[in-house]
Amino acid sequence: MKYQTRKKALVLLADGTIFYGKSIGIEGTATGEICFNTGMTGYQEIFTDPSYFGQLMVATNAHIGNYGVNNEEVESEGIKISGLICRNFSFTHSRVDSDGNLLDWFVKHNLVAISDVDTRALVSYIRENGAMNAIISTEVDKIDELKKQLAEIPNMEGLELASKVSTKEPYFVGDENAQIKISALDIGIKKNILRNLAKRGAYIKVYPYNASFEQMSDFNPDGYFISNGPGDPEPLVEAQKTAKEIIEKDLPLFGICLGHQVIALANGISTYKMHNGHRGINHPVKNLLTGKGEITSQNHGFAINREETEAHPDVEITHVHLNDNTVAGIRMKSKNVFSVQYHPEASPGPHDAEYLFDQFIENIKKVKA
Repeated sequence: MKYQTRKKALVLLADGTIFYGKSIGIEGTATGEICFNTGMTGYQEIFTDPSYFGQLMVATNAHIGNYGVNNEEVESEGIKISGLICRNFSFTHSRVDSDGNLLDWFVKHNLVAISDVDTRALVSYIRENGAMNAIISTEVDKIDELKKQLAEIPNMEGLELASKVSTKEPYFVGDENAQIKISALDIGIKKNILRNLAKRGAYIKVYPYNASFEQMSDFNPDGYFISNGPGDPEPLVEAQKTAKEIIEKDLPLFGICLGHQVIALANGISTYKMHNGHRGINHPVKNLLTGKGEITSQNHGFAINREETEAHPDVEITHVHLNDNTVAGIRMKSKNVFSVQYHPEASPGPHDAEYLFDQFIENIKKVKA
């Protein structure tokens, strides 16, 4: 479908700053914490990543929609971002295996999106002033009302969002005759994580965000996994309790992103909200165990405390982010546990870190042997 008239639209930040643009044709208002992703491709995977739930996405790539959509390139059921802000929105697309255009897909999911925004200036402002709540709207003549609505949005710090995106009932992925069984805690899991585990010979049972260790152990798994996801890790007390019990029993455990933070909290290491987080597909990480560098896909607004990690007698830092020296990976010295802050499954992004799935499977096999 095409829209001939494009209404004026705006981005209103929590500090009162306004950026103007145009509606792509879907009228309305959307709220959330504003963030930006520097990836040059993979917009459909980004929009469906559960870790972005509750966030307004600023795309730094100048063109969004130019290759349409493909029904296979999703990381969850439906769009998870609250709204989109971009520079140029492509109403037409060119791609051999496209299943349609981005506008129709947004209309189907009723996603408010605005274009023609000076995204370079907006991203520079966020980088300088930090992540904050924002609102995008086509109701440009109701700024006072929008400010009142914006003031009521809860801050991301202290916000539990895993329950909003987690599965309601357990489900299975992979070959039921596989030699390895894994129980996965879904606190916002991406489909490509499950694909990576399944293609390495694992049969996975995925559990809701509040599943107990007893429930997850009923599957009689060979290993446990805690997924990525949105929001602040601190309110996830049930997930932390489950992680503690897995750790105490010295069972193979792997965590990614939010799961990494949950494992840190289970070890008494605190987390904090970052100035504006890491979101993109070219973040440099150093593996301290091998000395090798990795280009990684990242999406997080929280991190674990480095000083507390270094002081912990049983936790070792395995990976660091080379831009700011934040902790990008840890392992326990006396337990079969490790985690990373970034996304080895990428989608979108480079495959430098896929070896971590192999490492997890090897950890499981050593215990089974």
